[in-house]
Amino acid sequence: MTTEIDPVDVHAVVDGPAGAPVVVLAGSLGSTLEMWRPQVGPLLAAGLRVVRYDHRGHGGSPVPPGPYSIAGLGGDLLRLLDRIGAERASVAGVSLGGMVGMWAAALHPERINRLALLCTSALLGPPEGWTDRAATVRAEGTGAVAGPVVGRWFTPAYAEREPEAVARMRDTVAATPPEGYAGCCEAIADMDLRPELPGIGAPTLVLAGGDDPATPAEHARAIAGLIPGARLHVLDGGAHLASWECADQVNPLLVEHLTRR
Repeated sequence: MTTEIDPVDVHAVVDGPAGAPVVVLAGSLGSTLEMWRPQVGPLLAAGLRVVRYDHRGHGGSPVPPGPYSIAGLGGDLLRLLDRIGAERASVAGVSLGGMVGMWAAALHPERINRLALLCTSALLGPPEGWTDRAATVRAEGTGAVAGPVVGRWFTPAYAEREPEAVARMRDTVAATPPEGYAGCCEAIADMDLRPELPGIGAPTLVLAGGDDPATPAEHARAIAGLIPGARLHVLDGGAHLASWECADQVNPLLVEHLTRR
């Protein structure tokens, strides 16, 4: 049972000049807008206005009671566009952010210019796994799942090489309000975007981490096969947070796609 909630004013940071083409960066479950730090400089240098935000229930955004829905999270994105005066924008989303981007591009095509989908899925079951995780978080706090979650975000080689970065991400997940994290889990449990994907007209780039255990490359292939004209690129290595671990590969692909005329 999904409770529809009115859109909320999510916490956002806007960089770049007014009047420049807008790209909105939508993050993964358990993250904050800081997860996009490796992308901001290259996207600004490419002449884009960069908008990062925290999903409802995350970071500095309000925490309404769950369960949430992808449509509700998408409504937050559209409200954000209205707040910053952007009639249209491109969206780049990792994981949960990609799900929100797919929903917006399919249901509100007049608002979305281009779409970049990173390490995400249109159907990520079984639903019981997400509802069980939501129950755990509500009972024990988000710290109870932070270790396993971040263990899927990075490859073992990266975790060994950059333990401080991994620890900061683990702290970020653990600091996520339990109700916000659980509500987003329930949104994923209730999601099946596959019927909507053939209606997406925005030019779409789909990126998969070559070593992503959370959304393996077959999820990206399924998305690319359903969105007309979508381009697929499987990264050399990289787990679920490939935008961070593989920024040297991701950034040129994003810049090329998001600035293409």
